[in-house]
Amino acid sequence: MELSYRKATIIDAELIAQLASKIWRKHYIDIITIEQIEYMLQNMYSAESLKKQMQEGQEFTIVYDGGSPCGYISISTKDKQHYFLHKFYIDNEKQRSGIGAALLRHVFSTLTTTKTVELTVNRQNYKAINFYFKNGFVIKETADFDIGNGYFMNDFIMIKHI
Repeated sequence: MELSYRKATIIDAELIAQLASKIWRKHYIDIITIEQIEYMLQNMYSAESLKKQMQEGQEFTIVYDGGSPCGYISISTKDKQHYFLHKFYIDNEKQRSGIGAALLRHVFSTLTTTKTVELTVNRQNYKAINFYFKNGFVIKETADFDIGNGYFMNDFIMIKHI
């Protein structure tokens, strides 16, 4: 495993959208319907949507294994102390290899004044929930978010105190 990291720019939106499409269609098929997967990919993970998220302050980092992109993470903050982890995905074939933990450590090492990091995770996404537990997050609360078109995100809000 030969990992490298690169802060993404607007130019990378299409690459991130392609990674999201590949990962989501494999990972979420047992958690939510294919119709909701397609809806979320179109509305939250299209290149245009990702560009807008970048312009609104989300910072994306892409992880490469041996030069091939295999995942990404996005975070934002309003005060440089409390961060929100919006997106965190590793290629399904690379999961359980240590890449996710390495990417998380890499990004957290750049957040020098951080007090907390929060995220939301689907309550049925047991692999991710266990990963977050192993990396110091705890469940703060349960929340349901109406994302339109009759779809909801049924999530845990998790937090890590740094």
